[in-house]
Formats: sequence, C-alpha cells, structure tokens
Amino acid sequence: MSKRDPARVEAVLKLIRKQTPLTVKQEKFCDYACVERFLKTKGNNVKRAAKQLRACLSWRDSIGIEHLVAEEFSAELEDGLAYVAGHDQDFRPVMIFRMKQDCQKFHSQKMFTRLLVFTIEVAVSTMPKNVQQFVMLFDASFYRSASGLMNLLLAAVKITGEYYPGRLHKAFIIDPPSLFPYLWKGAGAFLVELSALTTVVSSSDMEDDDDYDDESVSAAAAGSCASSRFAFTVSHHVDSLKPWYLSLSDTSAARLTPLPQRTPRASAAAAGVSLFRGGRESLLPFWKLYRRPYDETVYRSKMRPPPRHLSLSHRF
Repeated sequence: MSKRDPARVEAVLKLIRKQTPLTVKQEKFCDYACVERFLKTKGNNVKRAAKQLRACLSWRDSIGIEHLVAEEFSAELEDGLAYVAGHDQDFRPVMIFRMKQDCQKFHSQKMFTRLLVFTIEVAVSTMPKNVQQFVMLFDASFYRSASGLMNLLLAAVKITGEYYPGRLHKAFIIDPPSLFPYLWKGAGAFLVELSALTTVVSSSDMEDDDDYDDESVSAAAAGSCASSRFAFTVSHHVDSLKPWYLSLSDTSAARLTPLPQRTPRASAAAAGVSLFRGGRESLLPFWKLYRRPYDETVYRSKMRPPPRHLSLSHRF
C-alpha cells in the first residue's frame, strides 16, 4: 500500500458504518493511521481489515477500555509489575513487565489482560503524533515454569497482534526458563510476523555500556505528549504533579523500587543464543530503561486524567 491511500481507508470505514453507526469515541479511535495499520496487517484487503477493526471495536467495548483506571491496579502499580519506563531515542514508549509466577495464584487471566491493556493504553497515550509503535520488555527471571510463561506471553502476543496491529516495534523476553526458547520457536508458526519481532535474551550477555546515554533522549519527547487524549506536558519532577494524580493517601514522596537481585540463567542464555541471534545488540538501546529503578509517581504522571464522571475515590 502506498503511503497515503485514502480510498481504501474510507472503504474500510464505510463497511464498518454500514453494519453499525460508530460512536463519537469509536470515530475518534478509527482515525486514518489506525485504519491504515489494520489494512497493512491484512495485506490491503478492505473486507478483512474492516472485519478485524470491527472485532477490535467490540472487544474494546467489552473490556471497557475507556473506564480502566489506575486504582484498579493499585497493588500492581506499587510493586512495579507493569509500567511505561520511558521512551527510546526514536520516541517510542518502552513498557516493562515484571510478572511473577506467584501472581497467577492471586490473579486471573482476565486480571492480567486488563493490566496488560491498561499499560498499553498508557503507552499509546504518551506517543508523539508521528510515532505509532511501542517496545515491550518482559522480565521472565521470576518464572520457573516454561509452559506457564508461555501461556502468559501467548495471551499478551495475541492481544497485541489482534487489537493493536502494527503497534509492536520490538519485544524482548529476558532470562526465561531454560526450555522456554524452544517452546517459543515452536510457536513461531502460529505467531507469524510477531514472532519475528520478539527476541529471547539473557541479562548475562548485557554489560553496562557507558557509550550509550539514555539521557540524550530529548526531554520534550520523553516527557510530553501530542496525543489528543492529553492536553498537558508531563513532568518527571514530583513537585509539578497535576491535582488528579493525587489520592487521599500521602504521595508526596516518590516510590522507588530497586531492581531485585537475581542470577541470570546460564542454560536459558545458551538456548537463547543458539535460537535467536543479535539479541544483545538489539536490546542495548533499551537496557538502561530496563535497569532503571521503578518510580511509581513518575509512572503515574504519564497517565491521562480519568473520566469526569468518576468519583474522587476512583481517580488516579
């Protein structure tokens, strides 16, 4: 498809509107760039793109994306299980997921899905207008079961591929159990293009590189948002937090969560090197964001204000 193909885009929207009129929010979601991503994913096939986009709109309504708020995930935010760590040098948001195997005992698959979607929505909301993709880093060092991790990641990849097509730039699975790389390779036939964007790596292959300076990323790009869902500039200083970020509890001090101490799995590293090439080089641009201590208050400052009809107790 050419860079600009308004005829195909309009054809997709015409098919969708023919079935059911779009709401104001759905019209806003189905902008040119959005429809174009669905078209590209479906090989420029108008009917297939329209079918997938309609399914996406129904899914967004069913999960209640417009009503997802941080308070629903207060415990997860406090522990830093999933968050937007910052932006890379091309201004793409970088998400980090530090899911623990024990979490599955206390959280349903539905809960994980909602947390995943909430994190993706925060990432998309912080994108400058000329940026359409994000990066995902999965810290798998806390998982002991390769099959359990596989089930979790397949769900994440399925959601990303079906409902956020064309959004994923790169995904990294860091320090998984030793058998996982082989399972992941076997799943490649089902993941198609998303598997090509996903790399299994070991932290033992990574060393601090003083030549790479993540602070060189423009402060404006990392801290501001041109998205229509925002109307303010995000600051990385706690002193300038907007009123809607404050709760009834004391948030005057930023919560800094140090990275847990762990030993990289040597067996997983060996498997990853044999199955996936170039992992270290491709992960290097995001390494300092991955290693940076988690700051809950800074992450909350990236979130959009809650819907006006929500009560104070349900706001960010």
